Amino acid sequence: VVAGGGIIGGSIGFELARRNLKVALLDRAEASREASWAAAGMLAPGPHSPETIPLVPLGRASLAMYPEFIRAVEEAAGMSTGYRTDGTLEVLFHGDAERELSTLVALHRGLGLACEPLPVEEAQLMEPALGRDARAAALLPDEASVDNRLLGDAVLAAAKSSGVQLYPGAEVTSLIVDGTRCSGVRTSGGKNFSARYVVVAAGCWTSQLADVAPYAPTRPVRGQMAALRHRGRTIRHVLRSEHGYIVPRDLASPQKLVIGATQEEAGYVKCVTSGGLEQILSAANELVPELARAEILETWSGLRPGTPDQLPILGPTEIDGLVIATGHFRSGILLAPVTAKLIAEWICENQTSLDWEPFSPARFARSNGTRPVTAG
Repeated sequence: VVAGGGIIGGSIGFELARRNLKVALLDRAEASREASWAAAGMLAPGPHSPETIPLVPLGRASLAMYPEFIRAVEEAAGMSTGYRTDGTLEVLFHGDAERELSTLVALHRGLGLACEPLPVEEAQLMEPALGRDARAAALLPDEASVDNRLLGDAVLAAAKSSGVQLYPGAEVTSLIVDGTRCSGVRTSGGKNFSARYVVVAAGCWTSQLADVAPYAPTRPVRGQMAALRHRGRTIRHVLRSEHGYIVPRDLASPQKLVIGATQEEAGYVKCVTSGGLEQILSAANELVPELARAEILETWSGLRPGTPDQLPILGPTEIDGLVIATGHFRSGILLAPVTAKLIAEWICENQTSLDWEPFSPARFARSNGTRPVTAG
């Protein structure tokens, strides 16, 4: 049983089914309509903060897996995912831009990530619509993007075509635990599911399960987004600044662009605010001033699964049969392939090809003195 039908849960289900396991994929509502649906689809393994530096090797590995992951998903689903490999331009507008650029380049290169400083004039040749107030720029050529909504639908279709049984509207309310072993789940509809393994991939809702919360203290972190219809000069790369980003969905004219994003501790409240819109529109207009004339197609918000140390929670727990895959925060789309691979390796082979110990659920269980539960 996989509890959670977002990009993480769907990818795990697809990978397990490819290994000939019988899988039920449960979601509290409609699958792939929460954080996965609300994302921008950037595939950027660089650290978002100093705390996320330990995540970079996992991100690099997942980015390298993406071409094969996309091929397998699109082939099984018969659908496109909008995967693009045009790279990212990081643009600096404020402060000591040259010093910040040097730090950015040194950090990325030190972590094994390609990052090339560019004269601003060269960046503006690559992206003629780029704002003339830019002070420094760098090209991250290996970064990519995907249409996360298309990818989410394709992953679910690929999983279903591979034999995964989908159960939308089946919210997991508790685990079925016999002694120190998890043998299934109970759902809001009264239906029980028995399983040798239960994988909880419920995003920021993971911590709502009492038996799981000690291992996965997730919380919602809201992000607000918008989509624009741009009739000006075509934007070919993902553009990112200190304050926001622009992700082109295509090269058509008019062109669809996704912009964002805020980072707010707002509980489980999903809404779009005037201040949030002002923030993301201001960042986008600074990057590309002619976007001030772009049409707003859509606005939305989503709840990322945050964790106390800003790192994901991956792997088995002290409860035999209970495995967790959550807390990916801003990197769920990027980390879907490697997460699915590692969870499947552990379930099928009881070992993993990459070190995932830094992300173990045990780090939280140890800190709060959790012991295996005994009640069913």
